[in-house]
Amino acid sequence: MTKQDLVDIVSEKSGLTKKETATVVDIVLSTITETMKRGEKVSLVGFGTFDVKQRKAREGRNPATGETIHIESRVVPSFKAGRALKEALS
Repeated sequence: MTKQDLVDIVSEKSGLTKKETATVVDIVLSTITETMKRGEKVSLVGFGTFDVKQRKAREGRNPATGETIHIESRVVPSFKAGRALKEALS
């Protein structure tokens, strides 16, 4: 499913225009992104939790040459599915 598919379905079910629905979807996604950029969790009860995790610096290998390389620490997004979502998929 693409973002446009999501907009189409929500628009159909809500009675909003596709333009209004696209605006709402954009606002929701940007709010989740901004919250995570501040290092905060976003919990959607029954659906799941979006979080930010810190990966430590480590040594890795270049698969082409076998050379050891240093991989910097970085922040990565994380998602943990909620119970209701897990049960819906079972």
